[in-house]
Amino acid sequence: MSWKIVSFCMAVTALVPVGGHADPDPKIAHHRYVLPSGMEVILVPDRTLPLVAVNLWVHVGSGDEELSKSGFAHLFEHMMFQGGKHAGEDQHFAVLRKAGATGINGTTNSDRTNYFEQMPAHHLETALWLESDRLGWLLDLLNQKSLDNQREVVRNERRQRYDNVPFGKERFEINKLLYPDGHPYRHLTIGLHEDLQQASVADVSQFFRKWYVPANTTVCLAGDFDPKAIQKVVYKWFGSFPRLPKPVKVAVAVPTVVGPLQATVVDPLAKLERIHWAWHSPKTYAAGDAELDIAAHTLGHSGTGRLYKRLVHETQLAQSVSVYQASAQLSSSFHVIADLRPGADRAKVMAILDEELTRMAAEPIDDRERNRALIDVESVFVWGLEGLNTRCEVLQGYNHYLGKTDWISQDLLRYRGATAAVIASTVAAHLTKSKRVQVITMPARPAAMPASKAGGK
Repeated sequence: MSWKIVSFCMAVTALVPVGGHADPDPKIAHHRYVLPSGMEVILVPDRTLPLVAVNLWVHVGSGDEELSKSGFAHLFEHMMFQGGKHAGEDQHFAVLRKAGATGINGTTNSDRTNYFEQMPAHHLETALWLESDRLGWLLDLLNQKSLDNQREVVRNERRQRYDNVPFGKERFEINKLLYPDGHPYRHLTIGLHEDLQQASVADVSQFFRKWYVPANTTVCLAGDFDPKAIQKVVYKWFGSFPRLPKPVKVAVAVPTVVGPLQATVVDPLAKLERIHWAWHSPKTYAAGDAELDIAAHTLGHSGTGRLYKRLVHETQLAQSVSVYQASAQLSSSFHVIADLRPGADRAKVMAILDEELTRMAAEPIDDRERNRALIDVESVFVWGLEGLNTRCEVLQGYNHYLGKTDWISQDLLRYRGATAAVIASTVAAHLTKSKRVQVITMPARPAAMPASKAGGK
């Protein structure tokens, strides 16, 4: 399940009231406006508790990186936590923690970079000052030492999350098959070691000056504040920045896969054999995106999914099954992953995968399966919005991908309106054998088959 569906599913506390009747028009009360600098501001007042979430999106991800400069967006996520010159080098975390902040973090994906924390309401201005400081004066502290420090942190993260973990190599191979050389999504967010090694202070400074301009940022505040009063504070810290041109994102066509394409990876860290299939699919919020989310749930949901039941429960050929629609801005990808039990026949597993995908394309799912998926989606809606930062993430996502924030009702309707027939036709159109890429991961040393139990039946 993609970040998009998880995040928007967290967006509606009003969706299912106590009586169980769904609200046809759930909303998050908020106000959006633009500062003279071009920075977008989203305010979500909630006076329930004396807390405020501060959430900044910079509209740049790994998909915006130039050739030979992979990993720059993620590298700058780390650089930003070194702070600006007024707070002092490496003081950003210290000041936030002293003010009582929690959940201080940032993330980068192919399309955007975000930064967030939760503050006691009376220290909100401290957080805004820190954000202003690093947006306006981070380069004053950028030098070879700070770049070397954060570059090594990022390279170690790659080693820990990709290079030295089971199936880490497979993730790079899938992208190589899905995306040709030069495509923005070919390289993972973490970047290539050689590109990070070659990065100079001048290179990363240029990246910052291009993408970290006020007109390419959106700040969301959610929590205990007076909306009119806080606008003056926001203007105090961000309103005087110069208005610089917003960088233009490059639009590229969805690659065409003429396949099936396949690769085999020998992984010395893997204990099990893995089959990983993937296809190009409709981009975030496009027609077919919600339908494939429901298809993924129907196929792979733990305990009830068709593939889970056949491969894990009935035949016991697989240790686990995962199916998801990875939604993204330029184009998405749909994934089916099966980790085989020791000694399992790969051909039998692939035959079952093919059978179930063919059946889903030919026969509309039944009402029980469709309703189960919708109930799961709406259940996450109900429970998710207790977190102030989650509300910001939902509105930030709509703003980034759609250019509007008041879209929760329409988002829900995509799922409620996804008929079984349309789900089947979407699967038939996108998840074909000729459009499929496949990576088989082979353990360097196959795991031993489980010992047979002694005795009778």
